[in-house]
Amino acid sequence: MVPLNLPNFLTLLRILAVPVVVVALLDGTPNGDMLAAIVFALAALTDGLDGYIARSRDAVTTFGKLMDPLADKLLITAALISLVSLNRLPAWVAMVIIAREFAITGLRSIAADRGVVIAASWMGKVKTVLQIAAVFALIIFNPAPLWADILVYLALAATVISGFDYFFGLRKRIEEQRAKEKAHRDPA
Repeated sequence: MVPLNLPNFLTLLRILAVPVVVVALLDGTPNGDMLAAIVFALAALTDGLDGYIARSRDAVTTFGKLMDPLADKLLITAALISLVSLNRLPAWVAMVIIAREFAITGLRSIAADRGVVIAASWMGKVKTVLQIAAVFALIIFNPAPLWADILVYLALAATVISGFDYFFGLRKRIEEQRAKEKAHRDPA
């Protein structure tokens, strides 16, 4: 059973918002883009809010640790794929962003198996904000103005840079852990 505290409820709402965003975008009904933009924006706002509430109220749960990042990836991935299908975003841009998200998820799993935790970096937070802003702009503006296209490529650059940052940070932590383990085995 899911411990249904406020942060977990917000995470579940974000997951439930995903099909609403997709259907509103792809259905082609009047005001569908506006509905998709509003639901996407509200869901994106819960991203930072649920974590803040969980930490400030000492309400961090295993469910939240697992589902919060998954909910984020579902929301962004579904929106990106929808935007590609509407020819509002180049497929290669979506593929790079989605590949990075899945690669980092895999690296986090490897790190967790080794007992290594890498905290979210400021670059990762910048990446998230830029991705949300770019997706929101592509949803609400059709065709996208030049500044929205620039925002997409800034989000793409931040996505790639933060991916490398995470990879090399994890590699460094694993090397440090190996050195400590070796020092404990061979104290002399």
